[in-house]
Amino acid sequence: MNSKIDESDPRRWRALAVTLTAGFMSLLDVSIVNVALPAIQQSLGASTAGVQWVVSGYALTFGLVLVSGGRLGDVLGRRRMFLFALSAFVLTSALAGAAVNETMLVAARLLQGMAAGMLTPQNTGLIQELFSGAERGRAFGLFGTTVSLSTAVGPVVGGSIIALFGAENGWRWVFFVNVPIGALALVLAARLLPRAPRRDSPLRSELDFVGVGLLGVAVLGVLFPLVQSDQDGLAAFWWMPLLAVPLGAAFVLWERRVVRRGGAPLLDVRLFTETPGYAIGAAIGAVYFAGFSGIWLVFALFFQQGLGYTPLESGLVVTPFAIGAAVSATVAGRLVARLGRRLTLLGLSLVTVGLTVVGVVVPMVPDSMAGFAAAVPLLIAGVGGGMVISPNTTLTLEQVPTRMAGVAGGALQTGQRIGTAIGVAVLASMFHAGIDSAGGYQAGLRWAMVSAVTIVVVALVLAVVDARRRPRRSQPESVRTASTATPME
Repeated sequence: MNSKIDESDPRRWRALAVTLTAGFMSLLDVSIVNVALPAIQQSLGASTAGVQWVVSGYALTFGLVLVSGGRLGDVLGRRRMFLFALSAFVLTSALAGAAVNETMLVAARLLQGMAAGMLTPQNTGLIQELFSGAERGRAFGLFGTTVSLSTAVGPVVGGSIIALFGAENGWRWVFFVNVPIGALALVLAARLLPRAPRRDSPLRSELDFVGVGLLGVAVLGVLFPLVQSDQDGLAAFWWMPLLAVPLGAAFVLWERRVVRRGGAPLLDVRLFTETPGYAIGAAIGAVYFAGFSGIWLVFALFFQQGLGYTPLESGLVVTPFAIGAAVSATVAGRLVARLGRRLTLLGLSLVTVGLTVVGVVVPMVPDSMAGFAAAVPLLIAGVGGGMVISPNTTLTLEQVPTRMAGVAGGALQTGQRIGTAIGVAVLASMFHAGIDSAGGYQAGLRWAMVSAVTIVVVALVLAVVDARRRPRRSQPESVRTASTATPME
């Protein structure tokens, strides 16, 4: 495939399949490792803090490099960055699987998260580059399916791998499974992805190193205490979010200065002020991820610790959400050109209903029936979730210039990572507070679901505001103009 894309070229869809497969692996590794932690601790003799860093270290470095990875894709070419990041992800996955001690495993996971963070924004950038009009909505629908499935099926996949290979070595195959799949994706991506045109300007002139440093430290200040929340990180590092505020302000001022001087900023902050729908769409995504991402940890704790389910059984309980999300995200991608923000409103409403029913019904039924009682409401919530992620991504990025697609997608997903970290910390805290209230695990589940529903309702309110602000025009036309110039060009 050449640098110039023929919109009738069917290889675009094959290229998308390859990139989404790699994206699925990187997102799956956020949650798949949770069920392997006891086996890792026993096999390596790792400390509790060490095995927690196997999870939190990946999430931390993943979120730290999203914007920088997106910007590098914009500058160097998304094909080049995709191949580099995927190669790094495969190598670090092999390193994690071959770890001989706790230190080696944690280091491998930090590097693996960094590779995943550079890989992920290339997906949204490539969709912006390869597709336009209604086809872009379909492509983002498949992207939404990927995100929904990877988030929900991690425990099932992890539990299945451990059951297949045994507790002693099964955790290693949680990482090793990425190697053959990633290697095949690497070969196919090299053949299918378009090459970027040659750059006329030197690379150094297009990279904002001061911006990278300021944003990186600011995001670290927010994420680090949150990913360490299980180890009293919020109490021990309470000062870091406070430090992140002036650093974030300094980043904005610096980026504006770079723009005024005609330089190339890391993140053109005019994305948030001059690109219609981008700021509120990013906010909807961040808040929604805060509401729904934390429920997987809560369900794992409730069903495994509270009711004695195995990791695989616990994962199977939440499978209806994954099925509903996979189907509806694909369908929503085809409908977003016609229905626009109304899809998001319907989706958030269904998520609210589904999680509310879980919080009310599941604590009331006998323990033996809890998994069955959760199935239908989780299916409803999953159908709603599939209507949120892909349409919101499409609508948020629709007016972003293609030349900024990578960094815009990286910023959007950074907000989602921060939202996820906040949601996990809040819902886990509410779950444990409910248990400590003498109501037991049933009260913990109820408190956590109330918190999740409250957060999702905030996202619903934001979506209503955006729906009212959007100009009354035909949505297909708005999607078709997605790759046209904006005031930033």
